[in-house]
Amino acid sequence: MIIAFLRSLVVVSLLTCLAGCGETILSPIGPVGAAERTILLDALAIMLAIVVPTMVATLAFAWWYRAGNARARRLPTFQYSGQLELLVWSVPALVVLFLGGIAWISSHELDPAQPLPSKTQPLEVEVVSLDWKWLFIYPEQKVASINRLVVPAGVPLHLRVTSATVMNVFFVPRLGSEIYSMSGMATRINLQADRPGTYPGLSANFSGDGFSDMHFTLDAVDSNTFNSWVEQTQAQTTSKALDDTSYRDLLRQTSNVQPYTYRSVDPGLFDRIVSLQLPSGEGPPATPSPSAGNL
Repeated sequence: MIIAFLRSLVVVSLLTCLAGCGETILSPIGPVGAAERTILLDALAIMLAIVVPTMVATLAFAWWYRAGNARARRLPTFQYSGQLELLVWSVPALVVLFLGGIAWISSHELDPAQPLPSKTQPLEVEVVSLDWKWLFIYPEQKVASINRLVVPAGVPLHLRVTSATVMNVFFVPRLGSEIYSMSGMATRINLQADRPGTYPGLSANFSGDGFSDMHFTLDAVDSNTFNSWVEQTQAQTTSKALDDTSYRDLLRQTSNVQPYTYRSVDPGLFDRIVSLQLPSGEGPPATPSPSAGNL
């Protein structure tokens, strides 16, 4: 009951503070983000259960034992109280127990690689972080896009993520969990956008000069619009096919790249990137150590 009250108080306070803000992680549009927000609010409520009484007790203690209060009992020979020791140790222990339980349960329930419960078949997307842009490959639809991820709303997303250069982080704040992209391996993350809209995505790990421009948009649309987008992309005669040659062109360092698409994708391209059969990007230039000239 107390936690529920504190959680409500936290929600009202946060919503008041964020009234003028736009899209934030505290306004999720998917099941993963909603579950993570609940964990955040529960943890904050549990911590407030000890922080607020401690602050109140500190003020009450200072007021009661003020110099002008003759009714305050002073016990200069006081040494030990079993009841006080029980209170001092039990409350923090319960807080740690509750927080640890939340972390343990949520870390298993919100495992990024764990498929989301749904009767709908998930959409497979392969994600590659480059210098300094994002490549999204749709292996089943055989199309690809740069810096724009188009997905059907209400459909689970199964994303395999890798890096063609230095380590990076794939993150769409309003959908939920982030995941690292690393060269030579593929990590997995399952997300879902519950309602249509355009949501910002970003790189959450510094990766060189173009890092600040390494962002993308996630467009959640209805199924018919998504199918139309796939058909239009496949039919575009002005767009390129994504093969080994065009992929090598992507390895060149570019920043603030406007979204564009590829009408077709060579089968197994993502796996060749992961297995390092294709070359890696340059990555940010190495900065010489200030003491290098003294060696």
